[in-house]
Amino acid sequence: MVSASKAETHTGPIRLGMVGGGQGAFIGAVHRMAARLDGNYSLVAGALSSDPERARASGAELGLDPERSYGSWQEMAEREAARPDGIGAVSIVTPNHMHFPPAKAFLEAGIHVICDKPLTSTLDDAQALAAVAKASGKLFVLTHNYTGYPMIRQARQMVADGTLGDIMVVQAEYPQDWLTEPIEETGQKQASWRTDPARSGVGGAVGDIGTHAFNLASFVTGLTLESLSADLDSFVPGRRLDDNAQVMLRFAKRGERRAKGAIWVSQVAAGNENGLKLRVYGTKGGIEWVQADPNYLWFTPLGEPKRLITRGGAGAGLAAAAVTRIPGGHPEGYLEAFATIYTEAAAAIRAARTGKSAPDGLLFPGIEDGLAGMRFIEACVRSSSKNAGWVDV
Repeated sequence: MVSASKAETHTGPIRLGMVGGGQGAFIGAVHRMAARLDGNYSLVAGALSSDPERARASGAELGLDPERSYGSWQEMAEREAARPDGIGAVSIVTPNHMHFPPAKAFLEAGIHVICDKPLTSTLDDAQALAAVAKASGKLFVLTHNYTGYPMIRQARQMVADGTLGDIMVVQAEYPQDWLTEPIEETGQKQASWRTDPARSGVGGAVGDIGTHAFNLASFVTGLTLESLSADLDSFVPGRRLDDNAQVMLRFAKRGERRAKGAIWVSQVAAGNENGLKLRVYGTKGGIEWVQADPNYLWFTPLGEPKRLITRGGAGAGLAAAAVTRIPGGHPEGYLEAFATIYTEAAAAIRAARTGKSAPDGLLFPGIEDGLAGMRFIEACVRSSSKNAGWVDV
């Protein structure tokens, strides 16, 4: 649709649409706050629910023009692509099974896509979407938001610079406790779709938070996963998807060395809220980062005392500074990390408007990261079905 390109010639904030994220949705509000934090987007359109009446009521609450508060994403894609002032990008914040259909439609309509993780609910859909994205020539951004933290960018740079030496061991964990009881049986919205294979896909905890842990380990280390052994459990009686996963990892060789890793994710670990942690150990030292205290990165050179690197403080380099908004001592967190992904996406979208290459240094996750995450989920489920046997990824 030719008119979609007109939507990308305007100046000022990028006109943004949203699919999902209406009344009662947690992640939609997070995306909206992240999109407007740095002033790069203006939400002008939405298909905010699969229920047309609820979609329009949600749009009214957000102050959307009634003409651009749509009853379906199909209508939104068609009409926005035809408008001379149509959206330049769409944010998709639906349950997993509803990532592929709207993402495909908007890409084919010539509109850039920013999508929540995981990429899709099936590996087949992920591969099909990757082909659509490539053919469309439009940007596809995946919001693995933890990659946006300044100290995660610092950690990635330290690994790349060889500060840790050759990487030997990578450990990531993400324990929660909110599904310790079968709250999906009460109709709790977030639990209901996450424990439903038809909407979530074949992975439960391993798809919901395991993909975050895996993505973070890959982002920081640059290592390529080669094979894994996974033991998935559904500890809550009657639950159809896993709520706990323990995974051993073997990464592809670098030189003569093959790094090993481990991931533990759980949604039945009493006392844990969002306990994402990453530890990386190399021949020259190790680092540790905890999402609950994200402005700190612990670095221990081999044989020396542990050192604390703080966001905005001594020891933090340009990689951290590039995504830091406020002076050291003032905490930056979850929303700001999300905003980093949106802001980097905005820089790439603006470059695409003029046919230029994206600026150097943009590290937002994309379609390949999404494919890697889906392969990780599929391999974990396959391995667990073989009594935690080792499988290639």
